[in-house]
Amino acid sequence: MPSALHTSNIASLPLLARGKVRDNYAVGSDRILMVASDRLSAFDVIMGQPIPGKGEILTKMALFWFARLGHVCPNHLTGDFPESAVQPNEVAQVQGRSMLVKRLKPIPVEAVVRGYLAGSGWKEYQESQAVCGVPLPAGLTNAAKLPQPIFTPAAKAEAGEHDENISYEQVVRIVGPDIASRIRDISIAIYQEAADFALTKGLIIADTKFEFGLDDDGTLVLMDEVLTPDSSRYWPVEGYEAAFAAGANPPSYDKQFVRDWLEAVRIDGKPWDKTPPAPPLPPDVIAKTAAKYREALDRLTA
Repeated sequence: MPSALHTSNIASLPLLARGKVRDNYAVGSDRILMVASDRLSAFDVIMGQPIPGKGEILTKMALFWFARLGHVCPNHLTGDFPESAVQPNEVAQVQGRSMLVKRLKPIPVEAVVRGYLAGSGWKEYQESQAVCGVPLPAGLTNAAKLPQPIFTPAAKAEAGEHDENISYEQVVRIVGPDIASRIRDISIAIYQEAADFALTKGLIIADTKFEFGLDDDGTLVLMDEVLTPDSSRYWPVEGYEAAFAAGANPPSYDKQFVRDWLEAVRIDGKPWDKTPPAPPLPPDVIAKTAAKYREALDRLTA
């Protein structure tokens, strides 16, 4: 197994922020070094143990998709080598797991696109037959394919808080009608193209979320990570039909092993309350999760 990096420490650059997975450092005033650690969060709590190789897999997947989708929307990559931004003794921390990107004005909306009914979308549909104010046909079941992909945005939450589903009208209030419609249309176009391609590799992208920023000219730019198992629900085609018929969640390429274990674990006879600290993950759960991430990348890029 590759060695794991839980938290980077690039002393030669100012730290801007540590997210659930990424550590962002300022490179001058116009660029950011994004280091994808091997941290994993579940239920918005960061686990104490890293998943070996995860940061490198996420970075490879994001770069793969940025390259495939550049004609749909510009992205934040500078084309510069991340290693060029750090001191020689820090190169090992950034190699293979980092992107050197343009500094943008981030748009405070998560652009979520759903092609299937799952997760919080399925929960919301059962209550209101709609997701984020988008009405859907009656009679849909868990993991059902939607008639067409829908834009179901969320408001970005502070660290440690849950993102909150919002309506398109709320996006218009936050960013104005022009940017709102551009985000919606571009997000759906990117999702559609990616989902069609993934299907040729035996993968279903059930839903995904994108983040956008504006450059100095006001151009809308795709940023952060894109179409990784951390930001998207990937299902293998071969497990889908049986799960759908049973009304169950299809097997997925993400942290499902971790979530399932955390739901089942008992601490002093009680379920974990989903607040920090997280219970320590057993080695087999770590190994299975690492293998799932690796398999998603291997299938996509085969």
